[in-house]
Amino acid sequence: MKTQLTELRALASKAQNRRTETGIPRVAMVRGAVPEHELAAVYDPMINLILQGGKSMTVGGRTLHYDPATYFVMSIDLPAVGSVHPSKTGEPYLAVSLTLDPIVIAGLLADVPALPLPSSHGIGFSVATVTDELMDAWVRMLRLMKQPGDIPALAPVYEREILYRVLQGPNGRLLRDIATPDTAMARVNRAIRHIREQFDQSLRVQDLAAQAGMSESAFHRHFKAATALSPLQYQKQIRLLLARKLLVSGSTNVTSAAFAVGYESATQFSREYARFFGAAPSRDTARILAG
Repeated sequence: MKTQLTELRALASKAQNRRTETGIPRVAMVRGAVPEHELAAVYDPMINLILQGGKSMTVGGRTLHYDPATYFVMSIDLPAVGSVHPSKTGEPYLAVSLTLDPIVIAGLLADVPALPLPSSHGIGFSVATVTDELMDAWVRMLRLMKQPGDIPALAPVYEREILYRVLQGPNGRLLRDIATPDTAMARVNRAIRHIREQFDQSLRVQDLAAQAGMSESAFHRHFKAATALSPLQYQKQIRLLLARKLLVSGSTNVTSAAFAVGYESATQFSREYARFFGAAPSRDTARILAG
């Protein structure tokens, strides 16, 4: 595995300290000290493989740490706060990711035998140790950056192999949840899409539960198990993350940002912003822009 990791690091070495496209569909890479405010975001479903350094992800009250030769799977859209750090010997953080496509996963599931269910259920994100077979598939995928003419023919093959290897591991359930429409996780996902699309509107949990075909108590339980957040907390964090982006862009002031994301009170917005990010909006924005 050490040889594979060394090659992957070399292949991803031209990444920048933000999401860097590779030319391969849904595959991206990142290197270095990613700005803190860019790591606080709503993350799309993905597989993220750490090649160098380490990363922490906090979702709700749960924090996961991962480092080289481990990978992170997220099966739902999640508001999270992340941090990255270099290796113990000073090499910069380095990682690659594959954004998950439910259609691709569903096609794969139709072609593979039924796999045993893991013992854990409900949570929509997890970390696992990478295997030699999974690492091999990533190596072949990133080699395509040197042979872009091969991408249309071979990238779908290597993507399916990466997904298949993850399906075989402890995070396989997370992939099946994405592509299986009748699971509790799929129903929660539909509610999440509604919240993201209507983030600035008043939220009624009973309406979301009805859309998901669940009782209100069952919906709340499944939602919190998957996201580590209640539906109202989920909406609040999305609002705060989007407001922060507006403020950092310099396109609006605190009051306008509060109203733009659905707050009716700028005072309440500032109070909840400070509680979430650790500083009042104006002070937090000034610190980010000064850095």
